[in-house]
Amino acid sequence: MDTTASVPGPTPRLITLGETMVMITPADARPLATADALRLHVGGAESNVACHAAVLGVAAAWVGAVGGDVLGERVRGDIRARGVDVRWVRTDPDTPTGVYFKDPGGGVLYYRRGSAASQLGPESVAEVPLEDAAVVHVSGITPALSRTCAALVDAVVGRVAASSALLSFDVNHRAALWGTGEAAPALLALARRADLVFVGLDEAHTVWGCETPEDVRALLPEPATLVVKDGDVGATEFARAEAAGAEAVTFVPAIPTEVVEPVGAGDAFAAGYLAALIGGATAHARLLAGHERARLVLRSTSDLGDDSDPGKGLP
Repeated sequence: MDTTASVPGPTPRLITLGETMVMITPADARPLATADALRLHVGGAESNVACHAAVLGVAAAWVGAVGGDVLGERVRGDIRARGVDVRWVRTDPDTPTGVYFKDPGGGVLYYRRGSAASQLGPESVAEVPLEDAAVVHVSGITPALSRTCAALVDAVVGRVAASSALLSFDVNHRAALWGTGEAAPALLALARRADLVFVGLDEAHTVWGCETPEDVRALLPEPATLVVKDGDVGATEFARAEAAGAEAVTFVPAIPTEVVEPVGAGDAFAAGYLAALIGGATAHARLLAGHERARLVLRSTSDLGDDSDPGKGLP
């Protein structure tokens, strides 16, 4: 497995790690069953965060793996073109790049089994200076891909915990990858080791039985900061203050939006929030920045909130 390095430079402020795939979606937000034209995009939870953050002016890198195929070239090239550092992205000539289809109103269809990213392990980040970043962002998708990917996330969490970097973890439960019985304890253990956790109230209900944001906080008292997203209601930040036992709770309502397709909005929210956090913004401003970025994606069929990808309009 080879790594295509870019010109060496300073460690980015934000480093994200995970799988990115080629995404195919109807051009006009119609269901796949009736769509006449398709668009080819690139999408992955962690690289989405890096791309959104880069647009917001944050030096960001995405770490992952692609196959030695034209789709892998497309993934790497598109993400690089969006201003994201891809120097630590690996190319595996013996495995494919994953693909997924967005079906507006019907969910997502994944074709990722045996992908290059599923072969990642702790050795894949040996040369990545995680400890020198301001924030390292991972999600609950990666440990569900394979045993080696689970070991990768465990290694990343351990390294970041021993450094001054902040570990950001998005629960991002994917039922198609693992059942609740397996996912619930694994995701809970990872969340409890993070400095900052993002979780949707709906997924917290599914995997842990939580009914309210306060329930989630009671289950997860360990992270210094917890952000619970509640769809079109809003988002709540729980932040432990320096004073023993003190906790600041901030709620910011969602921005009313006509939703075209919701997939990817959570990644956009995390990116907006993290960019504001890195910039030193207040809790209210961080949550608002998350909502503003998510709104762009909710109004689009793209994970990145635009229709500017060079592959648009595939017949």
